[in-house]
Amino acid sequence: MNSKLYSLLHRLSDGEFHSGEVLGEVAGVSRAAVWKQLQQLQELGVGVVSQRGKGYVIPGGLSLLEARKISAHLQPDVSSRLVGLDILPEVDSTNKFVLERTSMATGHGLVCVAERQKAGRGRRGRTWVSPFGANIYLSVGWSFSQGVAALEGLSLAVGVAVSRALEGLGFLGVQLKWPNDLLVEEKKLGGILLELTGDASGDCSVVTGVGLNVKMPSVMAAHIDQPWADLASLENVRAQSEPEYLDRNIIIAAILNELISMLSAFEGSGFEPYRLEWERLNAHGGRRVSLHTPSKSIEGVVMGVTHAGGLRLMVDGEEKVFLGGELSLRAVSACDQVGEL
Repeated sequence: MNSKLYSLLHRLSDGEFHSGEVLGEVAGVSRAAVWKQLQQLQELGVGVVSQRGKGYVIPGGLSLLEARKISAHLQPDVSSRLVGLDILPEVDSTNKFVLERTSMATGHGLVCVAERQKAGRGRRGRTWVSPFGANIYLSVGWSFSQGVAALEGLSLAVGVAVSRALEGLGFLGVQLKWPNDLLVEEKKLGGILLELTGDASGDCSVVTGVGLNVKMPSVMAAHIDQPWADLASLENVRAQSEPEYLDRNIIIAAILNELISMLSAFEGSGFEPYRLEWERLNAHGGRRVSLHTPSKSIEGVVMGVTHAGGLRLMVDGEEKVFLGGELSLRAVSACDQVGEL
């Protein structure tokens, strides 16, 4: 994103009308060139409206990310554990940004958030739709010394940490889908992506990526290939009158407060302290599901998770544990669910 376009964004972020002449002065371009710049915002998913005699406006304004505001809402012990907080207008992927710095041994405690990802990724290389200034794209680098085996269940613990943060802010009804999705009424609210580097049996680093839909522009909805939800659409949120309830800076700080505390303790405690809370938030407990692995699909009823985060499935009357796969629901009647259990 060029500096001229970013200057226009900052001026329009207040949700007020601004004339083409004023915007031209802000960006250092002619009045005629302002419209060409603003067309690029439309392509990023930012809705700009023009009105003769009044100028241009982003209806409702745009809450831009600010390091100062995020830092002001961090708990002191969390703030002291961070080595950096990078806020980028756009980036290929926040995970990739942190991974590159982790390889230079400067990734522990590094946080990156971006207004937009140009190549955001979900599990199995899926594209994560990332419009500008609307959602949360967050990555945190953290180092561990006991190898990959000590990190079993980490993605589930991340889900618990993010859910705690959202619940603390008043966003209720968020559930977790094994192993790393956040749902609201079966619709995807967010996702978690962990990427590891280093020695599998010794010192290693993990980049924890969190993507969270906050206020998805309707123009971007057509690009999403699955049912989705955002925080703005939650019934319990609409009634709130606080002007900052969807401020991404405050939400990011709340997530970091929970996430950094969890990462600091995880190597010593493992997943077990988070297991019961994960079970409480389990979107599919007691339900018949289909688990897809690279080689086959297995149907069963979700019994919960193990102390290491493995999925417990009742398959043909026998409980089996799975450590990887992709979970999808298969609709069954309530009586069938009870019968399986």
